[in-house]
Amino acid sequence: MSNPFVQIVEPLDPKQPLKKFFNLSKLEDVRYARLPFSIRVLLEAAIRNCDEFLVKKGDVENILNWKVMQHKNVEVPFKPARVILQDFTGVPAVVDFAAMRDAVKKLGGDPEKINPICPADLVIDHSIQVDFNRQSDSLQKNQDLEFERNKERFEFLKWGSQAFKNLRIIPPGSGIIHQVNLEYLARVVMDQDGYYYPDSVVGTDSHTTMIDGLGVLGWGVGGIEAEAVMLGQPISMVLPEVVGYKLVGNPQQLVTSTDIVLTITKHLRQVGVVGKFVEFFGPGVAQLSIADRATIANMCPEYGATAAYFPVDDISIGYLIQTGRDKEKVMCTKRYLEAVGMLRDFKNSSQDPDFTQQVVELDLHTVVPCCSGPKRPQDKVAVSDMKKDFETCLGAKQGFKGFQIAPDRHNSIVKFNFEGRDFELAHGSVVIAAITSCTNTSNPSVMLGAGLLAKKAVEAGLTVKPYIKTSLSPGSGVVTYYLRESGVMRYLSQLGFDVVGYGCMTCIGNSGPLPESVVEAITQGDLVAVGVLSGNRNFEGRVHPNTRANYLASPPLVIAYAIAGTIRIDFEKEPLGINASGKKIFLKDIWPTRNEIQAVERQFVIPGMFKEVYEKIETVNKAWNALDAPSDKLYAWNPKSTYIKSPPFFDGLTLALQTPKTIEDAYVLLSFGDSVTTDHISPAGNIARNSPAARYLTSRG
Repeated sequence: MSNPFVQIVEPLDPKQPLKKFFNLSKLEDVRYARLPFSIRVLLEAAIRNCDEFLVKKGDVENILNWKVMQHKNVEVPFKPARVILQDFTGVPAVVDFAAMRDAVKKLGGDPEKINPICPADLVIDHSIQVDFNRQSDSLQKNQDLEFERNKERFEFLKWGSQAFKNLRIIPPGSGIIHQVNLEYLARVVMDQDGYYYPDSVVGTDSHTTMIDGLGVLGWGVGGIEAEAVMLGQPISMVLPEVVGYKLVGNPQQLVTSTDIVLTITKHLRQVGVVGKFVEFFGPGVAQLSIADRATIANMCPEYGATAAYFPVDDISIGYLIQTGRDKEKVMCTKRYLEAVGMLRDFKNSSQDPDFTQQVVELDLHTVVPCCSGPKRPQDKVAVSDMKKDFETCLGAKQGFKGFQIAPDRHNSIVKFNFEGRDFELAHGSVVIAAITSCTNTSNPSVMLGAGLLAKKAVEAGLTVKPYIKTSLSPGSGVVTYYLRESGVMRYLSQLGFDVVGYGCMTCIGNSGPLPESVVEAITQGDLVAVGVLSGNRNFEGRVHPNTRANYLASPPLVIAYAIAGTIRIDFEKEPLGINASGKKIFLKDIWPTRNEIQAVERQFVIPGMFKEVYEKIETVNKAWNALDAPSDKLYAWNPKSTYIKSPPFFDGLTLALQTPKTIEDAYVLLSFGDSVTTDHISPAGNIARNSPAARYLTSRG
């Protein structure tokens, strides 16, 4: 079918007429210039894909008339530019595609015609666990175990990468899905089939929203929706309201992007943005790096919005160059965005679009260092109040901010032995300290900040108790590269923060086992032990079954609390520790300033690093290269497999279209109250040995 909007197609460069784009500025409709930038992306996709079948001219008009239609619960189609998957949620999608090929073969068709139509990338990052830490070879040992545990899954995914067109698999050991997307996969502007158009993405992971920080509209969807998009179908979505979030002012010297996002999370939870887009604007946005913006966009699910969008500006363009993207393509990207009115100048208020009536404002100068916890990411606590807040939680009624510990047991102490030395645990003792998650490891400022703090701590004679499970799991190899080149990696290692793997790890509950003597002490004293992590979620049961309190914190604060060994400390009044000379060392003595961090970042975070790491990302993992994956175009299902089975969806499929059957007597499988999460229902970590699932798997060897 012909597209009714072809009259606005023109070449981006008259010298290269094959490269065309839909020039929305040629609509000559005053409503376009008033649309939020995120809605302009939806509009362009509708215009480009308008075929009067899947996308109709009426859909285009509804989006263009967003100011009126946003309140009318109108559904519109959206065809994203690409799909991104991680291995836990991606395996079922590839299984379904394999089953489709079988079905086509049985019906006498060509199975090789079954491929994703929309480009899809699958990043393997959810499989690795912190089994080993505080050792120079922890990384290799954890990766070896990862392959041992996941051999069947990895062979299947490698088969998929070879069998299907338009499906790229990023091997294990490469990084975390959203950081790899930010640093490598994202285009900002697509150059496909002779057309330029805005990059956009849906993913089978809720934190797909991280890419909104670069100006790529994206959010998480369910597996069925993702598969539909891969098969060329649009998403049907309610035209969203767009909350304008205005940022003004400059962050204080000691404030990190983590502090900013935890502040925004609490703020927007109070405002209520569920089912809406949040679009950031105002002069304060220009004070934030792309990594800062990506951190804020990453935690969009925690404040409840569908997407948290930062339109593309010159800082975005600079980030593309900094991360090693082709300069000529980057310049074409900028010219395209200028031509269609999608390049933002946050200091120019005349560019501010119309938002839904609700506009929220934050002065960045008012943000203070903070954490979130002990059970929810929206429960922000200023670092200066952490000790008091935790002690209040100890005695409070069981709930999000309470553990209901009897007052006479608040100061309980349990002695234990670890590696021949005697130690003590109490309520608030830190037993896990993890620098983890794409939320923060994608940000050089907080990672280098952690490294500089570690350097100053070691030079001041401070250490971390050996029973605390410390770990560093970067979101890409680039992080290790600049930590090593800047000279701070060895100081992180001295404090126990060796690289343990490239994946989500502690952030999703793959924190691995705690030492037995530590678990026994926690159990014996019924202690509220603590995990401190630079992740995005701290729901009860997520991080580790033995850490009832878990706090989200910036990477420098993770190290600070690891050194202190407890959450029950007032950094302003109490020392982090006392060195061998008897000198009290306070956090303020070793905390690096924003200027110090930026100086190191300018020197060591360079385009060459990104190019070197990502040029070989699909071939650098030797264990992956050595996997013996089948070469057939149809997958050979193993009937004895406990993991990968052919789904029954296509059993009985005929060439003649069958009438849908009525569903009768359907019933609710599970009904939950508020704040019951997938971490309670199906945690990503170890399967309990006494569970039915464990007994089944044991019976199958």
